Amino acid sequence: MVKRNLGLVLCVNTTKVLSFITLKQKSCNLICVEYLLLCSETYFHLCRILARGLMIIQRVVLSSRPGVNGEPVAGNFRMEEATLPDKIAEGQVKVRTLYLSVDPYMRCRMNEDSGSEYLQSWKLSEVTDGGGIGSVEESKDARFAAGDFVTSFNWPWQTKAILDGKQLEKIDPQLVDGHLSHFLGAAGLTGLTSLLGIREKGHVSPGANQTMVVSGAAGACGSLAGQIGSLEGCSRVVGICGTDEKCSVLVSEMGFDAAINYKKEDVAQRLHELCPAGVDVYFDNVGGDISDTVISQMNPNSHIILCGQISQYNKDVPYPPPLPPAIEEIKKVRNITRERFLVLNYVEKFAASTMQLCQWIREGKLKAKETIVKGLENIGAAFQSMMSGGNIGKQIVLVSE
Repeated sequence: MVKRNLGLVLCVNTTKVLSFITLKQKSCNLICVEYLLLCSETYFHLCRILARGLMIIQRVVLSSRPGVNGEPVAGNFRMEEATLPDKIAEGQVKVRTLYLSVDPYMRCRMNEDSGSEYLQSWKLSEVTDGGGIGSVEESKDARFAAGDFVTSFNWPWQTKAILDGKQLEKIDPQLVDGHLSHFLGAAGLTGLTSLLGIREKGHVSPGANQTMVVSGAAGACGSLAGQIGSLEGCSRVVGICGTDEKCSVLVSEMGFDAAINYKKEDVAQRLHELCPAGVDVYFDNVGGDISDTVISQMNPNSHIILCGQISQYNKDVPYPPPLPPAIEEIKKVRNITRERFLVLNYVEKFAASTMQLCQWIREGKLKAKETIVKGLENIGAAFQSMMSGGNIGKQIVLVSE
């Protein structure tokens, strides 16, 4: 069937080709000057979506697994279109995603078995999730209204979502001077991990002249842990990281007393120079050789805060990874504590601890460093960069503003 019009002819071909043909009239003849061919299946699919009241969104799914001993790459993730219902049910909230967090623990979720009882593995070709922040567009939960800002630890990696109101928490931008993304970092689970890790496992005592060492010190937790160690009473804080730029940031902006570039310096020698009285508290984010070196210089009755082991996440080893026999003997002889720390075991302390973190941020005592990547399509690359040390502070993906 062809319906003629001086401006547009819509031609529907039963062989599944839909042609939009722009025509001009010349010497009483219609001349085709430009056309666009579209698959009719796509056209009719869009019609069905509109008829059913669905919304098209973008989302990120796990496309492939790197293997338990492999390094993750951006190609392990895939962005695709999906649909959302136009209407929501009682108790649900429709949100627009603003910020997403990528974190080292997610590497475990890329495996078929996360190796942890509290972390579920991501499933292939299904949407990935993690910490996120968004704005409410529509709500059928009495606790939330359009325009509210909310956060969740299980936020799907997609542009918009319909979530159960029970999994959302309302957040107040004024608590962090308007920097909403801080609720994924310094004022969120990252900050809580640093603060509660030090308070529950570090045994820091003001006036005790304690020295703290932080590995992975320029990362999300490490950059906060060093500052919190000082605020809680440590007399000296030394960070270990992988570039001169990071070392400079730690000392000039984050208040660390000194920093060691493990890629260029002899860590054991520098620790002897910078921690002449030994190490009393070790905030461990990396594990491996660096941690073995730090533990060998720890004092009797000292404490390891076992926050993460990023150097071991691409290896098929138990968590926490066992220490080499010689280091294990040092730990035993010197009565060094090394207990697994899980911040989710301290939920009852989250509210008061969050208020403390927000207060420090507003007072300028706790500086929140962030590396922000724009665009949901870049979240895989942001994750790969974070896992290889490309970030300073918290790695954030800005999805919309």
